[in-house]
Parts: sequence; structure tokens; C-alpha cells
Amino acid sequence: MMSTSWVARGCVALAMVMWGALVQAQVVVGQVAPFSGPQAVTGRAIHAGAKLYFDAVNARGGVKGQRIRFVTRDDAQKADETVRLVKAMIAEDAPVALLGTVGTTNLEALSKDGVLVRSRTAMVGGVSGAASVAQAPNIFVVKASYHDEIGRLFRQLSQVGVTRVGLLYQDDGLGQDVRAGAQAAAQAHGISLVAQAPYARNTTEVTAAVTQLMQAQPQAIFLGATTAAAIEFVRRYGEAGGQATMYGMSIIDTDALLKALGPDRARGYAFSVVLPLLNRQDRAVVREYLALREQSKDPDLTARSIEGFIAAKVLVHALERAPRWTPEAVSATLSSLRSLDVGGYVLDFSQQGRTGSRYVDFAMIGSGGRLVQ
Repeated sequence: MMSTSWVARGCVALAMVMWGALVQAQVVVGQVAPFSGPQAVTGRAIHAGAKLYFDAVNARGGVKGQRIRFVTRDDAQKADETVRLVKAMIAEDAPVALLGTVGTTNLEALSKDGVLVRSRTAMVGGVSGAASVAQAPNIFVVKASYHDEIGRLFRQLSQVGVTRVGLLYQDDGLGQDVRAGAQAAAQAHGISLVAQAPYARNTTEVTAAVTQLMQAQPQAIFLGATTAAAIEFVRRYGEAGGQATMYGMSIIDTDALLKALGPDRARGYAFSVVLPLLNRQDRAVVREYLALREQSKDPDLTARSIEGFIAAKVLVHALERAPRWTPEAVSATLSSLRSLDVGGYVLDFSQQGRTGSRYVDFAMIGSGGRLVQ
């Protein structure tokens, strides 16, 4: 008869084998993003969209039989924390790729540090359209650049006779890129930037900006701002009696703005569209997203979440095509992707120094909070 000790040892060995098989049957993807602080709404929305797709992939057996394990760290959108936490995640979790870090300054900090290049790790769906980010190695942006959307907006404003525009911008890398794009576009289309009002990064302190833009009396105000600050500015500007039409960047979460302001106060708010709107059900990626969202109870799923969803689809496609699952091989596969159709939305990462898409359109919040494109 087998002794109890031998049985115990056998159970332990079997458990170790089973645990090893479980570990081997997972591929790790990491996200360092703001899950607290003023930009938490964006970090959570991007995470929710990516997780929605990864969960669906896992439910159908994973990628080549391996489940995706999605690990996260909260950087509160502090650039030094982004760099520290990315390094820790690479060392501790060994992700094959990263996804969805939020913020121009944060992504610029990663690029300057060189951690992505040294580790040969890709950042898929970095949430920024700044030229500095688009040109950074190993960062793959799944939407048009800020300069693409600013140029298109100012061209449209000039066509409808708008000649006096005010600019609200965040005083950091994001805002400086937006400001440079706005200055160039204004000059190209005969528009005068009558006021350029900054606000401090990672705050919603817009009092001085409201005063400056009220005094300038522009016909339209372009919001080169993040979601929380944009909402606060629109509220405060309206309370002060401002009459200019608001044009928001694509980075502003329209669901959050509509919820915060209500349909009456948000009516007439116009914004750039660089990703498929959820009312565009002629696009397969939107139908897929909506079908999965209906089955989810995640409260963080918003209009911004489709950016994370698309980034996750891109990464899974790269995992399916990569010859092996190492950061280097996945990054190389991403760099080779050309004319990748993720469901009526096409991406090309083969051109260095460019974002994956140049699609730009516009929409407006109409009566009852309905989106009009």
C-alpha cells in the first residue's frame, strides 16, 4: 500500500504540473493608465473596451488555445509613475505587449526613457494623437493625429465663415502639440486665434481661461482639453453667459460630458470624430462592440471605450500572426500590419512616424442628447 507521504508528494507534484500548465496557457497584456485622478474616466473607459474584447476572445478559447491575462497598474496620469510602473510590470509580469497608456506627456516620458525600445515591447493604442507620440518607436496609435483633426476642423470653420476662434489648451505636451497645430491650421485657413488660454495639467482649474475667452468674444472655441477640464469649462463658460460654439477634441468623452451637463446644456456641442461612432451600425466593429456591450455590466464602458476595443482587436490580430510570443516578435508583427480592416475601420502601421489612421469626421449633440453626424 502506498504511504500517506507518497500520496501527499504525488498530489503536490500533480498540483505543480497543473499550475505550470495554467501559467503556460496564458499570455499577458499590460496596461498602465490613470484609474484614479482627473483622467480616471479615460483610463477606465479604455480598459473597459479592451477587456470587453479580451473577455470575448477568452470565452471562445483564447488565442491559439491560450487565454489573455490583462494586468493593470494605476499611474494617476503622473508621468514619472507611468515610467516606474511600466518598468515594474515588464519585470514582474513579462507582458508580450502593453496597451492603452493615457496622455501625451506620459507616452513622451516612456519614449524619452527608452524602456519600450530596450525591452522591445509594443505599446498598442497609446491614447494620444500628438506628433511626438506618433513618431516614437514601439508606440502604435489607432486613430488620426491631433494635427489631422485640427486641420480638418479649421478648414470646415473657414468654409462656414468663422474667422475668430478661441483656444483652450492643457499646459503640457498635449496642449503644446494642439496649440502648434491650431496656430498652423489657423494661418493656413485665414482664421484669427483671438485668445489662447491654458489651464494646468491634471486639474480642472479653468477660471482664468473662462475669463480670458469671455473677454476675447470668439465665434467658436476649440477645446484642446481632457474630459474633466472640458466639462468644467463648458459649464463655467455657459454660466458666465458665453455664446461661442464649442468644438471639442476627440479625446473628450462625450458620454461623460452629456451625463454631467444634461442634454439641454450639452446641445450644440460639436466634436471631432476619429473613431467609429456607436450610431454607425453599418460598421462591423460597431455592431460587434454593441453586441458584446449588451452582455456586459461594466459601468466604465463609454463612448471612449471603442478605442480600447479596437486596440485590443489589433493586438489579438498581431498575436495570431506573430511567429512566436515574445515582445520583439509581437512588435515586429505590429509594424508590418498594412490595410488591417478590423470591421469597417482600416489601420496601417507600416508607415513610420504616422498614426495608424487618418480618418476624421465631425458630430454634434442634438436635441435630447442625440448624436448628429
